[in-house]
Amino acid sequence: MTTVPVPGRRSSTFTRLLRYGFTDPGAAEPLLALPALAPVGDDALLLDAFGATADPDLALAGLARLVEAQPEGDDRVLVDTLTTAKPLRDRLLGVLGASEALGDHLARHPGDWRALATYESADLHPGVAEFESCLADAADPVALRVAYRRCLLSIAARDVCGTTDVAEAAAELADLAVATLRAALAIARSAAPEDAGQCRLAVIALGKCGGRELNYVSDVDVVFVAEPAGGADESAGLRAATRLASHLMRICSETTVEGTIWPVDANLRPEGRNGPLVRTLSSHLAYYQRWAKTWEFQALLKARAVAGDPLLGEEYIEAVSPMVWQAAERENFVADVQKMRRRVIDNIPAAEVERELKLGPGGLRDVEFAVQLLQLVHGRNDTTLHSGSTLVALQALAAGGYVGRVDAAQLDDAYRFLRAMEHRIQLFRLRRTHLVPEDPAELRRLGRSLGFRADPVTELHRTWRRHASVVRRLHEKLFYRPLLDAVAQLAPGESRLSTEAAGLRLEALGYADPVAALRHIEALASGVSRKAAIQRTLLPVLLGWFADSADPDAGLLGFRKVSDALGKTPWYLRLLRDEGAAAENLARVLSAGRFAPDLLLRAPEAVAILGDPGGLAPRGRHHLEPEILAAVGRAASAEAAVAAARGVRRRELFRTAAADLISSYGTEENPAEADTGALVDQVGGALTDLTAATLAGALRAAVRERWGDELPTRFAVIGMGRFGGHELSYGSDADVLFVHEPRDGVDDQEAARAAGLVVEEMRRLLQLPTADPPLLIDADLRPEGKSGPLVRSLASYEAYYRRWSLVWESQALLRAVPVAGDPGLGARFMALADPLRYPAEGLGDDAVREIRRLKARMESERLPRGADPTLHTKLGRGGLSDVEWTVQLLQMRHGWSEPGLRTTRTREALAAAHAADLIAAEDAQILDEAWVLATRVRNAVMLVRGRASDTFPSDTRELAAVARYLGFAPGHAGDMLDTYRRVTRRARGVVETLFYDA
Repeated sequence: MTTVPVPGRRSSTFTRLLRYGFTDPGAAEPLLALPALAPVGDDALLLDAFGATADPDLALAGLARLVEAQPEGDDRVLVDTLTTAKPLRDRLLGVLGASEALGDHLARHPGDWRALATYESADLHPGVAEFESCLADAADPVALRVAYRRCLLSIAARDVCGTTDVAEAAAELADLAVATLRAALAIARSAAPEDAGQCRLAVIALGKCGGRELNYVSDVDVVFVAEPAGGADESAGLRAATRLASHLMRICSETTVEGTIWPVDANLRPEGRNGPLVRTLSSHLAYYQRWAKTWEFQALLKARAVAGDPLLGEEYIEAVSPMVWQAAERENFVADVQKMRRRVIDNIPAAEVERELKLGPGGLRDVEFAVQLLQLVHGRNDTTLHSGSTLVALQALAAGGYVGRVDAAQLDDAYRFLRAMEHRIQLFRLRRTHLVPEDPAELRRLGRSLGFRADPVTELHRTWRRHASVVRRLHEKLFYRPLLDAVAQLAPGESRLSTEAAGLRLEALGYADPVAALRHIEALASGVSRKAAIQRTLLPVLLGWFADSADPDAGLLGFRKVSDALGKTPWYLRLLRDEGAAAENLARVLSAGRFAPDLLLRAPEAVAILGDPGGLAPRGRHHLEPEILAAVGRAASAEAAVAAARGVRRRELFRTAAADLISSYGTEENPAEADTGALVDQVGGALTDLTAATLAGALRAAVRERWGDELPTRFAVIGMGRFGGHELSYGSDADVLFVHEPRDGVDDQEAARAAGLVVEEMRRLLQLPTADPPLLIDADLRPEGKSGPLVRSLASYEAYYRRWSLVWESQALLRAVPVAGDPGLGARFMALADPLRYPAEGLGDDAVREIRRLKARMESERLPRGADPTLHTKLGRGGLSDVEWTVQLLQMRHGWSEPGLRTTRTREALAAAHAADLIAAEDAQILDEAWVLATRVRNAVMLVRGRASDTFPSDTRELAAVARYLGFAPGHAGDMLDTYRRVTRRARGVVETLFYDA
């Protein structure tokens, strides 16, 4: 058929086509000039019909191809029918404008357009029987594919024209899939009648096909169950059934010029790909009773017998259904479901997250996951929830009071829109995809197909993001809001959860004591006060954050205690309501362990720190010491002065711990930091500055109480160990040395007595029983250890070190740094220490051997009995002691010639050793990683348990909390231990070489 131009018509036609929604009138005009299509260009009704399609240009091009493919004379029939029959016109052009793939099918099979005249009535929708009738003549796989596409045409036509809604279209697609499976099985049986006679085979649909909510292009998930028949033994019957099932799968899955029907996916069967394709019913049941995982029962929630032997199929459904509705009683049910959900999210490529319609945040999977979890939790006692359809189940959840009616309506609306988007995206090329396109032309087509006309792309994005935001919000709220309805009667006149049902939900969400949790919720949310109203607004989200932690019960209990203490304070609830970060930060801190909540509950007003944009930033010593000294100066007694200093210390401990937890766990807006080394340095520095400032305050209070403004002797505190190294952890004591120097004219004995009294008073004041945590002073690194005097004069230190100093004492001085008291005296002490810790020309061989001997003795004698040497953070293999002694040996051997090694900080010294070519880059990195990890474990244990320990907790919940702090997903505590062993094993290998062999 040739193109005949129509002179003088171009400019007016061009303008008209633009008005009707064509984007390329230059390409459309020659098509409209075809003799067979000439009536189309002259008929305003036809142009209106094109303008109503998703893509008028695509619709016209498809129609031109279809007309050209018609047999002689039939082209006129087609065009005349379009002109006179509006329903068929709208359906045909609607399909051609929305689906390039179906346009290709019509071009290959030009007579199939007549199928669109079927089911003219909007009230008449085909079911499985009607589709079986349409497929009945398909005797081979190719004919089945053609017939399948013909049926698909009619479904798509009703869909794009609005005759069916998205749920009805999905149900029709599932019914067509059922009919196709039956036809494919019939073809397979006719090809192998001997196999058909040896077995009873049933096909069980799972997933979207099982739930009658199939996509245009989706894997059809199935399970095959068979029994022998016709006198065959079981093995022969199973072999025959396997051949039939395999043939069925090939018929549907193979690709030809007619395309693929869809892949049949049997990977949800017992043992997945590794298991037999077909099993007997008893074999299925044995597997589910003994070996099945939680997700397998979640998959069976949508199971439906669809093809093959109907009696066997129903037997299967009746047998597995009770197992499905008892799945929520399984151990680790919630953890397993959460793990599966996170695995799905984690596997989305980063470049596709924002375009992922199904799996991304606020996507279809969020709705389906939430509905299925609620079904499994409450379906044990409520059979109205036993539906494979997401939307039907959502309606049942709302009717039963498990979901608020308004929330259910919003979620239903969002789900329908997202599914409609998914359908239209897949319909275009009939490809399995859930990614929103990026091409502007495709976005325009997609937007127009969903009814957006003025600015299709902008309207599409705005509506999509709005619905995704609703899904994200309700995905969390869906679990928790009905709990409040149950215990606080927030919605009079509506159905509410029973207390028992609310308890079941809390248990399913990970609360170990749901009865206590319900009491807390009732206490917080009941009543008509403004406080209760705000709590009701906050609790749904807070409960979600608590449930996402390792100890939801502790989080909720802590929140109740804080609220009881501050609930009448105007700023408290306003802070949580109006500052989103404050509420989330509080939830993370309260549910992360005991240390930070204990600090907060001693002074709940510190919660204000969590709402201050700069509140979590560590405060250095230059800020802390003036504040503490000012508080000491205002106090009436030494006890009151140090109490004020310890109050500041408690507040700053909470600030540091809260910042650490939030940085480690992360929040929705601020994911966890990746640089754990920087976080360790920040925590160690903050704790060191705080300890130094507190000691300065205690020293000022002790001196002022007895001597006024000046002590008879100059006095200085020297930080040692991790304190001197700026590497304190939450459970560290303050390792120190005390040094004094008599003032001019003061007797040595008087000076020594005054210095001793100051030390005793400082230690007493800092350990007085109060609501604030004590600061323990450890002076065991002094000359002669515990046997020596607590405080010495500078001259005494000099004499001792000159005559009696041992190698370990010189090694201990590597961490020495003045932290409080007279700065001049501190500097003179350091001048005394430098030649000892950085000996000229380095250590002699005897000294090196002595250090190695001491280290080996410590490993054999000091490790606690029964402790696992691979998991002890301080003395274990590749732990803190291994790394620190290795670095310190390098410092003592080379510090005299390498200025960079003259530092009290382990990581700095390690970096300097690498810079000086004393250690290879890889070895330095291995030691640094192990040291940082061991330090973080020690901090985590203190944060979680509230008391210091050098070993991992034995309690499962505490171990899980430590794993979360270290960045491991829920359920991966074992991976944490494996990682720790691997990292420290590599570090020990480096230590063996550098410390013992070098």
